[in-house]
Amino acid sequence: MKNFCASVILILSFAFTAIAQPNSQKSEPTYTSFIDYQKNFPRPGEALKRKEDTLEKQFIAKGLKWPARYIYLRSFKYDSQLEVWVKNEIKDPFQLFKIYKVCALAGSLGPKRMEGDYQVPEGFYYITEFNPNSSYYLSLGINYPNVSDLILSDLLRPGGGIYIHGSCVTVGCIPITDEQIDEVYILAAHAKDQGQDFTPVHIFPVRYNVQRSVDFLENLTKDDPVLKKFASRLEDAFDYFEKYKQLPVVMVSEKGEYIIDAVPPRKPVVIKDDKPVRKIQVQHRIRNLGLLPDVVNQWPQYPGGGDAFMKFLEQTGAEMVVYLPKGLRKAYVQVEFIIDKDGVPVNFKVLKGFNGEDFINELITRMENMPNWQPAMLNDKFVAKKMVQTITIEVPQQ
Repeated sequence: MKNFCASVILILSFAFTAIAQPNSQKSEPTYTSFIDYQKNFPRPGEALKRKEDTLEKQFIAKGLKWPARYIYLRSFKYDSQLEVWVKNEIKDPFQLFKIYKVCALAGSLGPKRMEGDYQVPEGFYYITEFNPNSSYYLSLGINYPNVSDLILSDLLRPGGGIYIHGSCVTVGCIPITDEQIDEVYILAAHAKDQGQDFTPVHIFPVRYNVQRSVDFLENLTKDDPVLKKFASRLEDAFDYFEKYKQLPVVMVSEKGEYIIDAVPPRKPVVIKDDKPVRKIQVQHRIRNLGLLPDVVNQWPQYPGGGDAFMKFLEQTGAEMVVYLPKGLRKAYVQVEFIIDKDGVPVNFKVLKGFNGEDFINELITRMENMPNWQPAMLNDKFVAKKMVQTITIEVPQQ
């Protein structure tokens, strides 16, 4: 322990901290449980009515005890995933309940270091707030900035207000759909109701057991030793949980660096030779549709209309900034795709603007995440229709 200051700060991933209490001068109603308190609000109250029975059945189907006394949330930025792990006894290993798709990523990989950088934090956090009246439907606030962030981030403007929330949009949070946040909110509320005051939330840049994700991170950090070291410390925590399915003890040094206790040995690194490496082929949504009509009575309709589609394209363009080659600040990419007669968008193809294979695969993967459309109509029948759209990908002005 000689490398740390005498007052090394231990941060247990399930650590407890005091939540701000209501003003004692106000007269507040008394509730018998936290769940009863949440039922007092329209959105979580309705969510509990809609989802609680379904969640219980899903638990039973997976051999899990309902409701979970302990939950753990694990998010991966590059892979756009939010995992929910559950257990009922402190000594039990966590079991995976569900993986949710994260709608969007603001900023790029790497930790949040100042207000207004649109970065999603990376590190070890826990839920400190349940917001039943969020501007983004429902939200769960996390304790950014934590102890490490306060040391390493901008002293005057480290930023704050980081949430897991609904509405599927973001400027630096972890957004999922309203249907999904209903479930996560209910699970967290039930755990809190049973004594887990602060649900641990670990945010990683990538899945360290997915080669494509690791390759991207290695390329991103190859000229940035500080970011590379930071990502390696997070990998220590990932490895610990993967081996033991328990949360690691996380320490913070006087320099703000994370130190993970009892890290298991890392898998040997495979040194690549100079032989060509065969790339993994990304499977996209391709259908054989034959001839398509040039003229239709009604064009395909995106859910929410044209404005909603423009917002989706803007968000996709913002997410793709991190994948631009070094030195390139702006790109216009023309994409062709087909809305099939069942409303599913298929057969994406980049026509103009960029030739990088990895970039194109990533863009198409994200475009394929758009929701189903109302298909085109011709002579009162649904038909497939080709669409062409330009997406602007631009690094924001500093």
